[in-house]
Order: sequence, then structure tokens, then C-alpha cells
Amino acid sequence: MEVLEAIKTRRSIRKYQRRRIGKRKLMRVLEAARLSPSAGNRQPWFFVVVTNRRIRERLRAAYGREWFVSAPVIVAVGVFPSKAWVRKDGEKFWQADGSIAMQTLVLAAWSEGLGTCWIGAFDERKAKRILRLPRNSRIVAMTPLGYPAEKKGPVKDRKPLKELVHFEHW
Repeated sequence: MEVLEAIKTRRSIRKYQRRRIGKRKLMRVLEAARLSPSAGNRQPWFFVVVTNRRIRERLRAAYGREWFVSAPVIVAVGVFPSKAWVRKDGEKFWQADGSIAMQTLVLAAWSEGLGTCWIGAFDERKAKRILRLPRNSRIVAMTPLGYPAEKKGPVKDRKPLKELVHFEHW
């Protein structure tokens, strides 16, 4: 699938088939995320891939939706903020770097026929404890990953380009 086609057709999926994801397909998605750009090429991210059903069920304590734990895989995108680039004015880029990696993962998954749903409204403290993450790490987002068990049409609720683009100045 071409990149623009993946961007145009990707949808958040909340119903997943029980079908297992093959290792090669999963590794292609993770490889794409690994290749994401980051500020100063610091690459402060890491990926926790949860396939174990008991651990996925435990993650319900951090985000209590049934559909979240029903997917065969959950991926947490984490970062080490201390390894991320910081702009001269103090602006930290760890969240941006982790978000870029998550977006790359989401698009790569879609191009492989897999659904995702970007989750940011979770209890990070609980998720870190369940996933046994180091104290100096943060989780930017999590997503279920699996074959969609629902079909959705194209996204229609996006603002028109003319409301968003300004050439040369505001």
C-alpha cells in the first residue's frame, strides 16, 4: 500500500479478530517504527510488545476497555526523556519523538492489513508497573494491534485544507 493511501484510508479500529499476527509481519511494523525520524536523531524510544493474554488482561487496569485487551497484541511506545533532544529554549522533544514513532507504527500496521487505535487516556503509572518499565521512562501511547473485525468508511470529519494552510505568512 502506498503511504498516501494508508494515510487516507487508516481508521481507528475497536474490534479485532482473534487471528494471530505472524512474526514477520509484526517485525515489519516494528522495523518501520524503528526507522522513524527523531529530533537530533536521538531515537529515545522503545517498544514493549505484549502478546501474553494474562499481561494484556492486566493492562485493563491502566485502560479499562474490553476491545483494548481483545486484540492479539498491545504495543506500548515508550521513551527515555533524558535521551531526547532539548531545544535551546528548554522545549523537550521526547513526546514528539514518541508520537512520530507511534504514527509510523500505526501507518505501517495499516499497510500490513492490521488495525490499531492510538490510546493516550491511560493510567501511565499502572501501565509502567504492569510492563515493568524503568522509572526514568515514560509511555507516550499504547495501541492494540490486530486484524480488524470491523469495516469503516473513509474519514470525513477533517477540516478542509484551506482552513489549515497559510502560505508565506498567517
